[in-house]
Amino acid sequence: MSSLEQEAAGSSALGRLRCTKSLEELHSADIIIEAIAEYEDAKRKLFLELDKIAKSSAILASNTSSISITRLASVTSRPLQVIGMHFMNPPPIMKLVEVIRGADTSDETFNATKALAERFGKTVVCSQDYSGFIVNRILMPMINEAFFTLYTGVATKEDIDTGMKLGTNHPMGPLELADFIGLDVCLSIMKVLHTGLGDSKYAPSPLLVQYVDAGRLGRKRGIGVYEYRKVPEPVKPSPRL
Repeated sequence: MSSLEQEAAGSSALGRLRCTKSLEELHSADIIIEAIAEYEDAKRKLFLELDKIAKSSAILASNTSSISITRLASVTSRPLQVIGMHFMNPPPIMKLVEVIRGADTSDETFNATKALAERFGKTVVCSQDYSGFIVNRILMPMINEAFFTLYTGVATKEDIDTGMKLGTNHPMGPLELADFIGLDVCLSIMKVLHTGLGDSKYAPSPLLVQYVDAGRLGRKRGIGVYEYRKVPEPVKPSPRL
């Protein structure tokens, strides 16, 4: 596809988008993908509302990165039509979508969701409904261990990230990646893993907890493990005439 064709396709897609602040306007949707903050109580409340608004045949999908799909489905009258559809961040670039089946998710719901993800040009992996699913079950303990490595003084943050980038061919170091994801999100997922799997190896690093308590949430706040805020240049005195 040429650059002009890509531009035309992009403009056409944008023209089909419609923004709304009202959940009621979703009443005719065939599938609704929730992508609010990673807090179970907030998601359960939203799913309860969506269940009342959406048509009976609609699929309710969650972009959650770790929360139980079964528990989200339990507040609805349509557990067969609730599913996880976890896009990797940033979705326009990342090719993967995790599709997570809750305890009651039907084959029809799974097949329709998988087909939709593939229409988006994504590769689908299927996970059962256990804490962290596939990617974060593996990724977040690695990030958490990087925080422990920094916390215990094994190495500097720069050497930890450089070691993982050059030693394991990762495009980003784990601490840099944590800043990109958001330290609050990382902590939330670690808490889900720790509670859901009941193993002390998933206990969040005290340093990760401290950074979140301090509001050092990563790139979105301008400071996390690294600092991203631009330090203003000193004001130069005006020349006196």
